[in-house]
Amino acid sequence: MHREILPGVIFSPAQLALDLAQGLVSDGAEVTLFSPGPVETPAKNVTADLRYFQQELQGRGDTYLDLLKKHPFTFVTLARQVQSEIIARAFAMANDDQLDIVHIYTNEEDTALPFTALCQKPVVFTHHDPFNFLVKYKNVFPKYKRLNWISVSEAQRQGMPEGTNWVGNVYHGVGADMFLPNYQPHTGPDEGYLAYLGRIIQPKGVHLAIEAVKQHNRTTGQKLRLKIAGKHYAGHKKDTYWQECVEPLLASGEIEYLGFISGKQAKQDFLGNARALIIPSIFEEPFGMVMIEALACGTPIIGLNSGAIPEVIRHRQTGILARKVLLADGSFDEPATIQSLAKAITPALTLDRRACRADFEERFTSERMCKNYLEIYRQLCQ
Repeated sequence: MHREILPGVIFSPAQLALDLAQGLVSDGAEVTLFSPGPVETPAKNVTADLRYFQQELQGRGDTYLDLLKKHPFTFVTLARQVQSEIIARAFAMANDDQLDIVHIYTNEEDTALPFTALCQKPVVFTHHDPFNFLVKYKNVFPKYKRLNWISVSEAQRQGMPEGTNWVGNVYHGVGADMFLPNYQPHTGPDEGYLAYLGRIIQPKGVHLAIEAVKQHNRTTGQKLRLKIAGKHYAGHKKDTYWQECVEPLLASGEIEYLGFISGKQAKQDFLGNARALIIPSIFEEPFGMVMIEALACGTPIIGLNSGAIPEVIRHRQTGILARKVLLADGSFDEPATIQSLAKAITPALTLDRRACRADFEERFTSERMCKNYLEIYRQLCQ
């Protein structure tokens, strides 16, 4: 993690790591947070030697974020060198009795996997993507299924091999005061809007949400809008999803693209004023932070019954689960799925927003997340 990069990304496990460290300290634990560069944290912060990384940046005239955008392979190569140094430092401190347990809380944990045997204290891993999302993870994880693994949802476990040593499941959380509930969202002269917030890529199914809202309006005569916020990747690695599947559908006055939004207040306004959040993901979502941010705002969710979405949504209480429809041959039935999403809109608009906030407070606060992790640490250290 690096404080220059965090504000420019949609989701980063780094922010969750900061929240986790802060919560653990509040619960009375002694925490050492390892990070590439210095971060603001009440925990002891151990950082890497970034001199040579910074020399590379100076030679190119780039910032960290510039290099990540322009030359991602170079950035990842340098970042992995830094990560190896951090892991070695953490394991050495554990072996010197300075740490009771090491929690590897990153998506590039394959760097640490083979060296876990050299650490004399318990090591536990949390991953943040579907386990089989990338080939490198799919290939290497089976070798290490007997290590200590914590999932972020029960659905996430489906990508790991049978016999994986799960020591717990901990849902992500955000601070109870991070977002405030809005029980009476502004609708304006029309019927208000549904919100989509996230990456604009084909697996996220943004085009399905667009077509579902348009179909809903034709059927009901409503003038409900869909506001889309997030990054698209036009021209990036020959990604044509934006140009071919989303941009042509924006001509309708029902659909509005807001671009990338960040920051607490911008998210509060966007999610809190929405009639509902729509999550049309067609891949196996391992969790979905935006869902719990919406619940914190009192905003119900419309989502497909794929991945961890059914674990977050309480059907007909905090949201409506629509069907991801498959044909007899196992292929995806897009028109039927769009219809299912469209039919889910009306009941979602009538749900009790106070129930959404209450469910967030019960299951998805960072305080609850930290207590669950602390209990797992204690069990592993016995």
